[in-house]
Amino acid sequence: MPAYLAFDPVGRRLRLDPHEPAFVQNPYEVYAFMHGAANAFFWEDYGFWCFGGFDDVNRLLRDRRFGRQNPAGIPDSRGLSDDRSHLAAFDAIEANSMLELEPPVHTRLRTLVNRAFVSRQVERLRPRVEALANELIDRFEPGGVDLLPAFASPLPITIIAEMLGVPIEMGPQLLDWSHRMVAMYMHGRTRETEETANRAARDFSDFLRGYVAERRKQPGDDLLSLLIEARDNGQKLSEDELVSSAILLLNAGHEATVHQTGNAVRSILAQGGDPRRFFETPEANIATVEECLRYDAPLHMFLRYAYEDIEVVPGIVLKSGEVIALLLGMANHDPLTFAAPKTFNPARTDQKNVSFGAGIHFCIGAPLARLELQVSLKTLFDRLPKLRLAEEPRFRDAYHFHGLEALTVAF
Repeated sequence: MPAYLAFDPVGRRLRLDPHEPAFVQNPYEVYAFMHGAANAFFWEDYGFWCFGGFDDVNRLLRDRRFGRQNPAGIPDSRGLSDDRSHLAAFDAIEANSMLELEPPVHTRLRTLVNRAFVSRQVERLRPRVEALANELIDRFEPGGVDLLPAFASPLPITIIAEMLGVPIEMGPQLLDWSHRMVAMYMHGRTRETEETANRAARDFSDFLRGYVAERRKQPGDDLLSLLIEARDNGQKLSEDELVSSAILLLNAGHEATVHQTGNAVRSILAQGGDPRRFFETPEANIATVEECLRYDAPLHMFLRYAYEDIEVVPGIVLKSGEVIALLLGMANHDPLTFAAPKTFNPARTDQKNVSFGAGIHFCIGAPLARLELQVSLKTLFDRLPKLRLAEEPRFRDAYHFHGLEALTVAF
């Protein structure tokens, strides 16, 4: 058992500060211990039950007795303040986000957004992603660079901005707003964090409302125009829903992909040898990206509410309104599901993961994220096969998001 945690096997209760440096840098040590001790446990530092077995996570992601939407009138068991008056702008966006809603509203929103998203035919973006990857590599400073701001971050934010039809030069501002909003999901957030997130939500929303007004006057061949058209054609996508959907797509369209790109480069370089061997064929490329998603996922915790009293697994009974956490990173390393889970092996025959979730909230941008990873990683290592770490990368103290602070490489 790692020295920095305490576990009571009788009550299945874990004490572990998610900001513990050793855990931040290597959560898989704890996951391995917990797989042997209890795949389901009460994490006292958070105050809710967590599930890390692959089968449990996969099942609970699909179980309609759980959902993302807080049941009306039931206190949030995470113990957050009842006074949210300072979060009006943030809550207004969340209230219309399909990630936070359940059927029938979720079904209507997802159908409209997915229709617009699919209409762009993600596969058609492959040449653009490859061209952009090459452009970014061409701009690298000779000898070395931090891949996160130079490559991993600008590629997905540029692509999703182009898809939505918002100005590319707004990329840095969009990233800033997104980072401030995402901080709301971190453990131990402060009043300052909440107020900063609310300001970002307000500014983000104001920007998009102004841009929606422009797009109404001059529609283009982009997602935002298609979403506006869907609403104007009687599909009942309100302006609030449109703004929330656009913010969700912008945030989700880059946040996880940036982390996964950095994690994937780190994982591949750790294998030594010529990295191009992982991308020699389209099939090998796909398998490598899937193994990167399994091996070191960008999102490790996904929360859901219980919608009724339920015995989730033998001995663990939840009351309606309680929050549970599904530990995606832990599930992807379940030794009951994966042979040698600590080994990076794109050729494994048990290849699967829950990194994009499952069920009705399966990541709507998964096809785009997979394409971006397949193209950008292959392009990077084809162009720079002797790429190497210039310094040992460290992970950000941001559980449940799992990404690097920096990724400084030399070539």
